Amino acid sequence: MELYSDQYFMNLAFQEAEAAFERDEIPVGAVIVTNNKVIARSHNLTQTLTDVTAHAEMQAITSASSFLGGKYLRDCTLYVTLEPCNMCAGALYWSQISRVIFAAEDTHRGYRKFNTPLHPKTKVAFGLMAERSTALIQSFFESKR
Repeated sequence: MELYSDQYFMNLAFQEAEAAFERDEIPVGAVIVTNNKVIARSHNLTQTLTDVTAHAEMQAITSASSFLGGKYLRDCTLYVTLEPCNMCAGALYWSQISRVIFAAEDTHRGYRKFNTPLHPKTKVAFGLMAERSTALIQSFFESKR
């Protein structure tokens, strides 16, 4: 795997998703990168924090904004293991993030199902390591049954 490739950074997001799984959180992980440097790492914390807004993306946006000292995430890329929901898409819109790359599509709650726009300048790609994400999420929910 090439250092600093999309796959490299998505693997880091998967490390976060696996940490969420271990904490009994829905296993979604995210990293935000600028200039090949990770400036935020996060995973779902909704159960831990008893906060429905504590999605991996929201945690990463807050952390990256703090790191940069500003609210805009221009020249940044979000790598996330599952398609963002409406709430996260709204936050990504306002952050003006440059790129969003997500692994698995969320056909039930993903932002695209509801036609939620991202910022017009945000580039989106998906499908990278989607099977791995789907398998991890399915494993989590199977363990709950």
